[in-house]
Amino acid sequence: MVPETRYTKAGDVSIAYQVFGEGDLDLVIVQGYATHLDLDWESPLWVDFARGLGSFARVLHFDKRGTGLSDRVHEIATLEERIDDVRAVLDAVGSERAVLLGISEGAPMSLLFSAMHPERTAALVLYGGMARSTWAPDYPWASPSDALLEAGELMLPGLYTGEDIEVWMPSYADDRDVQAFMGRYRRSACSPDAFLKLFLMFLDVDVRHVLPSVRVPTLVLHRKGDRVVNWRAGRWMAEQIPGAKYVELPGRDHFPWAGDTNATVAEIREFLTGDRGPQPEADRVLAAVMFTDIVGSTHLAARLGDEAWTALLERFQHAVSAEVRRHRGREIKSLGDGGLATFDGPGRGVQCAKAISACATALGLQVRTGLHCGEIELMGADVGGIAVHIAARIAAAAQPGEVLVSSTVKDLVVGSGLVFEDRGTPELRDLGASWHCYSAG
Repeated sequence: MVPETRYTKAGDVSIAYQVFGEGDLDLVIVQGYATHLDLDWESPLWVDFARGLGSFARVLHFDKRGTGLSDRVHEIATLEERIDDVRAVLDAVGSERAVLLGISEGAPMSLLFSAMHPERTAALVLYGGMARSTWAPDYPWASPSDALLEAGELMLPGLYTGEDIEVWMPSYADDRDVQAFMGRYRRSACSPDAFLKLFLMFLDVDVRHVLPSVRVPTLVLHRKGDRVVNWRAGRWMAEQIPGAKYVELPGRDHFPWAGDTNATVAEIREFLTGDRGPQPEADRVLAAVMFTDIVGSTHLAARLGDEAWTALLERFQHAVSAEVRRHRGREIKSLGDGGLATFDGPGRGVQCAKAISACATALGLQVRTGLHCGEIELMGADVGGIAVHIAARIAAAAQPGEVLVSSTVKDLVVGSGLVFEDRGTPELRDLGASWHCYSAG
């Protein structure tokens, strides 16, 4: 059920807001750029995220001035002026103190509010955020303003078609429905002129001086593979806030409602309440498990430098995702220089592993790949069980460029035409056992 949209005044500006969920604490969602309250609820991804937050808190959600259902304004407001929007919503619902959940560009606004109004801030949760938007000699975690401005102007037409979905939500890059919704959402949320003004305002964001003044409990969450905001910006921000907790999450999606939403909500809930909430029951199923690991990644990163290494890693991860989808697998997580995927057929898993190895070679990389077939536990978006650990250890035992499989995998693909070479029984670290393994030719 879509919450009722209400209005309150922040000075002369009408601010649209919604209230949903239940709990002893109030939580205000402060999003980045442009939003649209009503359209949010047409996205199943958003609905799952919102329901997760609403299971333990009364959630306040609003459209910032100039966007969505709130009043349009002639000039894009400053961070200080937009703080009034938060205060107006709190006053409208009678909330004296609330948690601020600052997402992406909403993080600087939340930081400034907490520093200026600590008496009204119960805690801060900053997801995928940054303290400064552009590069500086003492802040190497972002791109130079000129480069961002050029990129922003080039990307502006694609904003309204969702063509840039691969940057924001790479997990859904091949989902045309999600892409189309992203374009429609933005068209409804903000005009091109307003988007450009918002972007120009964003380039001026720098609240680094505020960080040491934050005196409320703070949780900083960031996905390691975030393509929009470098994870180092999140970690650095946490290091500057007294007593802040930093949690690095796997995945590449920038939005918290994309990817493993359950893990994100669980981290927020545990930080605010001490309870991670009900965890998804583990279902068990037989599957082929594949681990990949780039050989010598640390040395390569040091030799190439952060920018070149990140670009190369993104190309490799994109190739991995494409091959997993092509072979009807399920990509579970990206682990920086490696990854985990599952398949309902071991033959497809082996073929996928060989294709990934070929892609790596074309990029000048080598990967170790390990496969095992066994019963795994399905826990939401994640998997577990001894079969997962065995596959990981087999990958660690593989030679550079090798696809190493367990005897179980070899036995299950008899008649497939796949060729294997006996590799004996390497010791699998920490498992206290060996497993007969074969190299897939």
